[in-house]
Amino acid sequence: MKNFAITGVGGYIAPRHLQAIKETGNRLVAAMDPNDSVGIIDRYFPNASFFTEFERFDRHLEKLRRTNSPEKVDYISICSPNNLHDAHIRLALRVGADAICEKPLVLNPWNLDALEELEQESGKRVYTILQLRVHPSMINLKREIDEKIKTNPLIKFKVDLNYITSRGIWYDFSWKGIKEKSGGVATNIGVHFFDLLIWLFGYPIHSTVIESKIRSVKGSLELENAFVNWFLSINFSDLPEDVKRVNANNPDKQITTYRSIIIDGNEIEFTEGFTNLHTIVYKETLEGRGFGIKDARPAIELVYKIRNEINF
Repeated sequence: MKNFAITGVGGYIAPRHLQAIKETGNRLVAAMDPNDSVGIIDRYFPNASFFTEFERFDRHLEKLRRTNSPEKVDYISICSPNNLHDAHIRLALRVGADAICEKPLVLNPWNLDALEELEQESGKRVYTILQLRVHPSMINLKREIDEKIKTNPLIKFKVDLNYITSRGIWYDFSWKGIKEKSGGVATNIGVHFFDLLIWLFGYPIHSTVIESKIRSVKGSLELENAFVNWFLSINFSDLPEDVKRVNANNPDKQITTYRSIIIDGNEIEFTEGFTNLHTIVYKETLEGRGFGIKDARPAIELVYKIRNEINF
């Protein structure tokens, strides 16, 4: 049984991490969030120490390390706002823990270089959550694509990616709506899709941002083995017309998210199967097969350029 701590335990994604820690047979010993509305902890680890001040959380973890306490942390799960990931990863390495950080690992690519150096100095690892890589539909799809590329290394697939996950007005006034904190829409909701595309079709060759708005962004991308048109949005109005018609007929059960990947005219279905992906990633990480800095780097470099509208 490993000891975990968590930052950002009051956030949207934290319950998936709490569930993953529980389902992999480990325990949470400490949690931190500036917001004290964290009753979710009771469902999983009611005896975990809780802090609203980062400094006291830091001191607590350091004390556990120095006294070689039975609660000394082995891993810190990081669910805090994107702009804090780098600092919280550094905390993990400093107190002798590995980091399991939500995507994006960092906002700026050069921060990855410093984290790689800190990994070497500390002997600890930095892992991230790239859950689409463990989705059963995506694993099967990668096998099919790899076979076609093996047969024809110069093949270029035609890909359309559309991801609309509607968010209300609140989003614009939270940290997620502040570009300097979240990285903007392409980073906050899109980085794992860009990672998926790179994993499936190879490294970026050309990238063009066609339209960039606060709540949506559109572009085109050439990868080693694909031409991609992509669109990301948090606007309810951008949902497809057929989804809107379903919503009109079912006012009490609204569909708010639409994911679509079309490859050479064939749509890949992966709407379901997202509930336990974090647990799968945790299991892989604990068994030494987690996703590290090297895995995360290409997508982080790409979304940085998209965010700053650097076409290449």
